[in-house]
Amino acid sequence: MRIDIVTLFPEMALAPLSDSIIQRARAAGLVEVTGHQLRNWSEDKHRRVDDTPCGGGQGMLLKPEPLFAAVEALRGPATQVILMTPQGRPFKQAVARELAAAEHLLILCGHYEGVDHRVVEALVDEEISIGDYILTNGALAAAVLCDAVIRLLPGALGDERSPLDESFAEQDLLEAPAYTRPIEFRGLVVPEVLISGHHGKISAWKSEQALARTRANRPDLLDPSGPRKEN
Repeated sequence: MRIDIVTLFPEMALAPLSDSIIQRARAAGLVEVTGHQLRNWSEDKHRRVDDTPCGGGQGMLLKPEPLFAAVEALRGPATQVILMTPQGRPFKQAVARELAAAEHLLILCGHYEGVDHRVVEALVDEEISIGDYILTNGALAAAVLCDAVIRLLPGALGDERSPLDESFAEQDLLEAPAYTRPIEFRGLVVPEVLISGHHGKISAWKSEQALARTRANRPDLLDPSGPRKEN
């Protein structure tokens, strides 16, 4: 897989992807991730990439010219162009799985008050939001998306079962509580069923606990029409 990130802050986007599992996946050649400075495609002598919105309004918008030039320079036949924006489709594990099957992701990072909408109309295949809150810029959101996608690539995790046992892997349920040794710590004891060796009972317990945890922390996953807890 190849991932290109176009942003005013390429170092910010790449920093979280330079350690741990993601860095090992990059070193193993499972994915190639490159950060690109949007200003490199500016034709303005001061390398400006923003301007005021037509019709008035607060803040600045990213101009279309550098974004069009960047996409035209980096896009290939198999490219999916993604814009990180609060107005996008919610980023969920199912979306991460979809994107993990792509050959090339070209991620555009919004900044200021967003981008000129002609970029969305003419270039973008998918608008994605990582949550109902506002960040300073889209570089951090791009890093989150990349992390979630890269770890799903075959060979990225040491145990290929890991992505299947995590929260949201199945039926949008949260993961069941997990414990390790010591069995007793400061009066807190690992549930007896987990040390029983009875795999059927352990599986049933985990299913029950996953449902209970989801009902307590994310009831919206069980009833999408119900109220959502704020982040």
